[in-house]
Amino acid sequence: MDRRAGGPVPPTHVTHLATVDTARAARVLNDIRSATLSGRRAPLAPRPVIKESWSRMLRGGVDPDHDFRSGLLSPEEVQRRREATRLRHVLPVLRDGLLAVADVAHHIMVVADEDGRVLWREGSSPVLRKADGTGFELGADWRENVVGTNGVGTPVVVRRPVQVFASEHFVRSQTSWTCTGAPIKDPRDGRLIGVVDVSGPLDTMHPATLAWVDSVAKLAESRLRELHLTSLEQLRAVASPVLARLTGRALVVDGDGWTAAVTGMPYTSRIALPKSPSPGRRWLPALGLCTLEPLAGGWLIRAADQPEPPGVTRIVLDLAHPRRWTVTVWGGAGTWSHELSPRHAELLYLLALHRSGRSAAGLAADVFGDPGRTVTVRAEMSRVRRYLGAFLEHRPYRFCEEAEVEVLLPDNPGDLLPHSTAPAVLGARTVTETE
Repeated sequence: MDRRAGGPVPPTHVTHLATVDTARAARVLNDIRSATLSGRRAPLAPRPVIKESWSRMLRGGVDPDHDFRSGLLSPEEVQRRREATRLRHVLPVLRDGLLAVADVAHHIMVVADEDGRVLWREGSSPVLRKADGTGFELGADWRENVVGTNGVGTPVVVRRPVQVFASEHFVRSQTSWTCTGAPIKDPRDGRLIGVVDVSGPLDTMHPATLAWVDSVAKLAESRLRELHLTSLEQLRAVASPVLARLTGRALVVDGDGWTAAVTGMPYTSRIALPKSPSPGRRWLPALGLCTLEPLAGGWLIRAADQPEPPGVTRIVLDLAHPRRWTVTVWGGAGTWSHELSPRHAELLYLLALHRSGRSAAGLAADVFGDPGRTVTVRAEMSRVRRYLGAFLEHRPYRFCEEAEVEVLLPDNPGDLLPHSTAPAVLGARTVTETE
């Protein structure tokens, strides 16, 4: 049927329709939203990323018809967060890539931290004034579970770029806006440090905005990577004369465990450090018993070349928090923890479910729904073994038999690895909810 004559619009074309008929696209999405939220059969299914977000909102009790706003941060707290976040290093990249076009197109650029708090807000003055009316202000809390599906809070949850057009917003007061946000991750450890969002009135929306904002976010991450490499070069200059005087195995790493220089051992790009490293004798998974000494900008690590202490007592995989996951090992050498990336949290959760082990093909099917993606799985598991070392075995991948493995889960089953689209994780959420 001819769509120009008012015929059916396939779900994948709804947002593209907005480029030629904004009003009609808004009506279609409003019908979808109204039907879905009232429990009726919608004329079309919402896009998967929006459907999943709405499900989280309904489970969490967010009211779609009432605009809830938590308190603004004080100007002093906004400034403190600005000075503490690595986002400050990439503001020039974000401004160069987004502001000129945003101002002309009647958009604003918003930069929020990993907590969804608005730290910078720039762009079209009329749009900034309109944003004030929706609570899109400096210091505002735009977490998804506070203000519903939106271009700041939803990318924080799903860890990927998201465009939210018109009535794809969960809360009615936001449905006259279009928002496109992309996460910015720290290349040192993959952790989310914030979101950059481009927002504007309904008629300013274009599907290409998603690729544009995502590309600028990736440029920002590249800039952070350059800064990290520069800091490692500076640390290497400090490390070289120190290591030249030593015998045996030693290396110098930065505060996150990234290697600047080594002596007496093969180069490894990163060492898993204790969560709060301190001087003295420590047991590190990759090296065994070591001595840590502080250096300007990092740590000198000298291996004691003694055998690894026997017997791991307990491994705890903590997935109880929506956006921060850790693995903690209790053993003969003491206790240490490592913060997990979203992908590593998925993989270790699946291995905890399958204590007898999973092949690379099995994990690929669990995570991607495609058993052929073994190369990606093997690469990620290689990174996991850098910090879990002998506590993980392979062929198949599994926790070592001597380990007692415990998994801490969130109270709400829907909060289990909320970023994850892995079929096995989605299935685990469903099973847990129905038990």
